[in-house]
Amino acid sequence: MHYHHHEPHRSQNSGWLRAAVLGANDGLISTSSLMLGMAAANAQPTTILLSGLAGLVAGALSMAAGEYVSVSSQVDAEHADVRIESRALREHPELELKELTGIYIQRGLTPELAHEVAVQLTAHDDLGAHLRDEVGINDAHRARPIQAGLASAAAFTVGALPPVLLGWLWRGSGMAMTMVISSLLLLALLGYVAERIAGGGGWKGATRVLLWGTLAQAGTALIGWVFRVSVA
Repeated sequence: MHYHHHEPHRSQNSGWLRAAVLGANDGLISTSSLMLGMAAANAQPTTILLSGLAGLVAGALSMAAGEYVSVSSQVDAEHADVRIESRALREHPELELKELTGIYIQRGLTPELAHEVAVQLTAHDDLGAHLRDEVGINDAHRARPIQAGLASAAAFTVGALPPVLLGWLWRGSGMAMTMVISSLLLLALLGYVAERIAGGGGWKGATRVLLWGTLAQAGTALIGWVFRVSVA
């Protein structure tokens, strides 16, 4: 009889969760703050909307480019490690076997068992074993630049859309206050959901995001108020 026991862990969500939260949070805060600053400067509604659209496009492309470059650098480092390990395995297989054995001993195995595990894993996939246990590279966590760039751009766009849609649909006065309230509510919801997914209570995450979102909006509104001009 076989028993299957699986414990749901949260740490495997850390990569995509960080990118999604960062992108959506950045999109919502930067776009709403930009539009709020323009509104505080007495800009026309069309100008406020145009600034929001420009901020959305520029921010999404910037996030995509930045994430792509960053993850591409990680890929370059991974490829360099693959070349180093491949050469070492060709030129010094016995030393590499001893190195792998030492890693397993440090993790708590007896020397005899560590050697046997190292021998079997080396026979099965020597390069994969060294990349995984010596360098920390495995297929599940391999860097993917294009995927990371597109995901960051998509997350930023999702975060930036609410204030842009508000600027497009809103008619009459009170848009600035409505944007502040709606953006802060969405930020609190984003922070709450992100911490809940990560296994926390949610309220600390909501408070953190609210704090920084409020500071960003207050700063841009102050700039718009100080330089109060009519932008046609």
